[in-house]
Formats: sequence, structure tokens, C-alpha cells
Amino acid sequence: MHVNAGQIVRRLKKMGDPRVAAHSGRFFKTGVGEYGEGDRFLGIRVPALRRCAGECRGLSIEEALKLLRSPFHEARLLALLLLVARYSSARNEGTRAAVYRAYLRHTALVNNWDLVDCSADKIVGAHLFERDRRPLRRLARSKSLWERRIAVMATFHFIRRGDFTDTFAIAELLLDDPEDLIHKAAGWMLREVGKRDQAAEEAFLARHCGTMPRTMLRYAIEKFPERTRRAYLVRRGRTGRAPCDGVRRRPDIAEKAT
Repeated sequence: MHVNAGQIVRRLKKMGDPRVAAHSGRFFKTGVGEYGEGDRFLGIRVPALRRCAGECRGLSIEEALKLLRSPFHEARLLALLLLVARYSSARNEGTRAAVYRAYLRHTALVNNWDLVDCSADKIVGAHLFERDRRPLRRLARSKSLWERRIAVMATFHFIRRGDFTDTFAIAELLLDDPEDLIHKAAGWMLREVGKRDQAAEEAFLARHCGTMPRTMLRYAIEKFPERTRRAYLVRRGRTGRAPCDGVRRRPDIAEKAT
């Protein structure tokens, strides 16, 4: 389908449902002082947006960026789905590099957790996998909540390929982050490491579980056996900001994960 950004926005407006929009506004915290303050929703569910993305896969990078500048959340989500598709289907390095650069120039518009989570690993992580990964450290140190989340979520691409080094490094940089959305993202990525190599995750936890935010720890250990989870949480509560060495080595409070 040969369309431009303006035509897509007009189509999205026709697809919207005010009841869904009202619920989305509450769910994505658009109230005064909340992380999504001022965002606007049309009321379109994600499966419908993914179908629309499939129909508009030929949209140029320039038109996708126009769509990304929309005040409507669903238009920005659709734009990111299209950029992800453009990156993954690109036949040449130039196109992939152009998508990556465009994404990083427009991170201010990737401004909610779902927008980050659908795109960061598939564009930033994919692009940096065999390149210098220092841009992740810059993002992790950003004043922008969303750039920091991009940094940690980008490492999901590495995790899927058995490379955990940058996940641990970024999670360590974010241990003192003030935002709960960062705690959740870092804990989620640590949990994904643990699904593939629990010993590697527990080595990180042995050093840091006493200093990481409780939400980060809870997310990180969510898939552990119940007794092991309790042991980490008890140890975290007792030690304050001390390391959690030896949690699994004590048979009275922990059992080996299967």
C-alpha cells in the first residue's frame, strides 16, 4: 500500500475508540506529573496497529519519522513498528544505519515504555551487536528516563544471543536510578539472563542484590524457586545495602534451581 504519514493518521483517527482511548490514558499514566503526562490516545489496540504496519511496510524512513512526530501515541507506536520492519528487512548496511541514526535523533518521541520496548532491542541492540557499544553507556547516563530505558532494553538483543556483559554493565549503572520504570526494565533483563544462565545472573546478584532497588530485585528473581526468592528478599531486607553473597549456598534458606 503506497501511503504517506498524513493518510495514515487520518486512517488511524477513523479506527479510534474513545472508550479505549480513555482507558489507555489512565494505563499509560498521562495525568499531571505522571511519566506519560500530556500524551494523547486515539483508542486503537496493538493487534490492529500491527495489521496496519503490515499493510504499510513500504513507508519510507522520512514518512515514518513524520508519523513519529504525531501527538497521538498510536501513530508513534505504528511509526516505530514500521522503522523496526525497515531495519530488519533492509538489504544493505546503509539503510540499517539510516534507521539507527534516525531513531537516536528522535528518542524524545520514543516517550513511553511500550514505545521503547517494541523497538530498542530491534534497532539499537541489533545495530550495536557487532559494533562499539559505548552509545549504550551514554544513553544509560542520560537525564531522559526513556533514553535510560532504551539503554537497558537494547541489551535484550544481546541476551538472546548469549551475550550478557552489557546487560550487567548497564544494570550496574542504573542501580541508583530514581525511576521505577528503570528498575522494572533492568530487573526484567536480568531475569532474561537467568532464564539462559542462572549462575551468571546469581553471580551478579551476589554482588548487587543488597544495593539494587527492591523492584529490580523482585523482577530479577521472579522465575526462581519460591524458597530461593524468599531467601533473596529476606537477605535484601536484613542487609540493607550490603552484598547478598551466599544466598544459595545456605541449604537452610535456599535450594538449587532446576
